[in-house]
Amino acid sequence: MANSILHNLLDYAITNDASDIHIKENTPVSLRIDGEMTATDFVPDYEMVMRFLTETASEVQIERLNKTGDLDVSHLEDEVGRFRVNFHRQRNSISVALRHVKNKVMTFEELDLPSTLRTISERQRGIIFVTGTTGSGKSTTLAAMLEHINANYAKHIITIEDPIEYEFEDKRSFFEQREVGIDTESFPSALKHALRQDPDIIMVGEMRDRNSFETALQAADTGHLVITTLHASNAAQSITRILDFFSHSEQDQIRDSLATNLLAVISQRLLPRALESGRVPACEIMINTPLVSKLIVEDKLEKLTGAISAGRNDGMQTFNQCLYDQVQNGIISEEDALLHSDNPGQLKMNFEGVFLSQGDNRIVG
Repeated sequence: MANSILHNLLDYAITNDASDIHIKENTPVSLRIDGEMTATDFVPDYEMVMRFLTETASEVQIERLNKTGDLDVSHLEDEVGRFRVNFHRQRNSISVALRHVKNKVMTFEELDLPSTLRTISERQRGIIFVTGTTGSGKSTTLAAMLEHINANYAKHIITIEDPIEYEFEDKRSFFEQREVGIDTESFPSALKHALRQDPDIIMVGEMRDRNSFETALQAADTGHLVITTLHASNAAQSITRILDFFSHSEQDQIRDSLATNLLAVISQRLLPRALESGRVPACEIMINTPLVSKLIVEDKLEKLTGAISAGRNDGMQTFNQCLYDQVQNGIISEEDALLHSDNPGQLKMNFEGVFLSQGDNRIVG
């Protein structure tokens, strides 16, 4: 396609390694670089914003924006790259948030992701959740998992996204990528019909409601691998978020289904590198071992962190264990580790050589 009216801005942003671009009328554009917001000298007016809207969205999509106040689209800017674009109304005007999506799907090694993710990706059935806040790298990790499968296994993979981010080229696997609002009406509809399309693996861009989750459970229960994302800050909260889709009277049944079909929860945060620019993922990994399954069924979610901590031989790790290792290896600073920890007091004790045995609070080591 031809260059958009914002071509120079987008080029400048990517040249300066910005992950996100934030635009509103008559205000300096801000870029997110290494996790920090940085203002620019570029000030777009109303006409520029509206022209960019008409260059990137169809008439039907613009009607949706006018009706709902929100619109997600994907955009490929020639000689710059691919972007996930969100148009939204604020203070009776249109603002734009763009996320740069790297064309190349990176490997686990390039992303500094734990090798356990390779083993998790190779499982045949069940549900894998990649969780974290907005901007924590969930989509990038998920893409790395799919590309690992693509390079090593002959599978039929269906992705359901809003919008499509990474575009996959068939290697050993056969990909079909469906965009909500263009190729399919909704996530639940696409998931329902995917079960009739002979998939081995279904990737759902985001688990948003109970209908999607119930269909995903059905897919896992009938022998499919489902990989999806969820907004949650850690593994235990991920289980709580799923249960919150359902009424209290339904939750016992859902816990039983989760205990049967859950494969793993990978929770992720991005931290600044200690000695160079860029960010590195810190991961909490919970694998559905018999102990984890038992805790979910018995609704003892507060004990999941202890089970994860004790399960390193099974490939699990808590955020604190990951952060501790990254500091010891010189990847991140102790200050940033403490800032991003769920339990900074415990992590500080670890740095001082004091470790508490999980479950009985005895000092060991």
